[in-house]
Amino acid sequence: MNGAESLVHTLVNCGVDTCFANPGTSEMHFVAALDRIAGVKCVLGLQENVVTGMADGYFRMARKPAATLLHCGPGLANGMANLHNARRARSAVVNVVGDQATYHRPHDAPLTADTEGMARTVSDWVRTTTAAADVGRDAAQAVQAAMTHPGQIATLVLPSDASWNAGGVPAQPLPSPAVQPVDQARIAQAAQLLRSGEKVLLLLAGGAVWAEGQALAWAIAQHSGADLMADYMASHLHRGQGRLPLARVPYATEKACQALAPYQHIILVNAKPPVGFFAYPDKPSVQHAPGANLFTLSRPDQDALATLQALVAELGAPMAAMPAVGPRPGRPSGAVTPEGLAQAVAALMPEGAIISDESVSFGRGFYPHTYAAPAHDWLHLAGGAIGEGLPMATGAALGTGGGRRVISLQADGSAMYSLQALWTQARENLPCTTIILSNRKYNILIGEYGNVGANPGPTAMAMLDLGNPDLNWLQLANGMGVEAARAETLDQLCDLMAHSFAQSGPFLIELCI
Repeated sequence: MNGAESLVHTLVNCGVDTCFANPGTSEMHFVAALDRIAGVKCVLGLQENVVTGMADGYFRMARKPAATLLHCGPGLANGMANLHNARRARSAVVNVVGDQATYHRPHDAPLTADTEGMARTVSDWVRTTTAAADVGRDAAQAVQAAMTHPGQIATLVLPSDASWNAGGVPAQPLPSPAVQPVDQARIAQAAQLLRSGEKVLLLLAGGAVWAEGQALAWAIAQHSGADLMADYMASHLHRGQGRLPLARVPYATEKACQALAPYQHIILVNAKPPVGFFAYPDKPSVQHAPGANLFTLSRPDQDALATLQALVAELGAPMAAMPAVGPRPGRPSGAVTPEGLAQAVAALMPEGAIISDESVSFGRGFYPHTYAAPAHDWLHLAGGAIGEGLPMATGAALGTGGGRRVISLQADGSAMYSLQALWTQARENLPCTTIILSNRKYNILIGEYGNVGANPGPTAMAMLDLGNPDLNWLQLANGMGVEAARAETLDQLCDLMAHSFAQSGPFLIELCI
């Protein structure tokens, strides 16, 4: 058995049954082993940032890691933006990065790079395996590291001779790392803050924004009078009927500061202290009120559900009925607006849909208009690196076995970073509906230009405008094997959405905004 074969056997032993791949020469022995050994579904992405984004979306829904197969340092570099997003989302991913044979590296061949150094910038665990006999052991440790709660990026750099040499030994799965325990002293302190009579906010992220966590947080809020809000960068929320109408901290610094100004205490439940995405002249970096007490109840590596359960018990808070979110919105009509798009999605989405949201500036007001939609999952761009929406949707569809409709709310500029994901959707016949928000400009950057006190002139606008020539999304989608149509009104949008939901495979709607 060679090293590559031991790697595949080990992945299967450890429960890794999906590999998102864009292989090259150095990985051919791994590809051959995947061909010979049953148990791993291989999904091809046409660019490495599609591969890594699919792995992120897959984990968010499957709650287990997939492997990626990347080609040497440059292939890893291509996938780094969505590995950054996956790391910020605390997703579990096992990267296998091929590399030069150990004896070939000193010759400085063209693809030679500091692969391990690059991997460290987006990974929590990195190792280069140099002997076939060690590949299985190291692969098992990579999976174990990836499964450190709530999820980590593990990168195994695999020189090609470690793949092809004989002597590979498959490894068995290692024990899952222990979840950091609930801190009972902090539970008592949080309860004291909640009983203080002062204005308290519970800021929620991680498992606290899933259905069970929301129910516990609501019990605490009803008992104590505290308010609830989701971290703006919460990566995966349960929303719709039966869930809380939970607002996020606003994106814009001024609005975030206004929203957080009333609170004397902000209790962080798996959330980070709220700060601005960027610094601006004469604006604060932190978004809470000066003098507010930020109290960390649980870190992201702790169990949010166990923490909230302990706080409910400490307070003696009874479980409370979830608040009514009102009737499901009706189908809108007329001119396209952000509110109208949100209402269309809420009115027409199937039960159990998954929203992949890379709507950027157009979608900041979607939440209030989708509270009464059927129960669904909403996935956000957790790391801020654009170009993940389409790959994340693709991976999410695969992470649920293709049984749930995925709806991408996708800005046109960021879609161009990874539109190759449409091809994978077509090849795998995935139930993905993409709504391209087509304004033919980087609208968020036009707003950011104003935030630094400037008005864009001709040179600036040439860098912020996507016209001349216009992107033809219908032809782009068709070229990737995806059926597509254009909508210029909400009536047309609703008709096309309903049509797409009746299809088994992918469909793209260019929505002119």
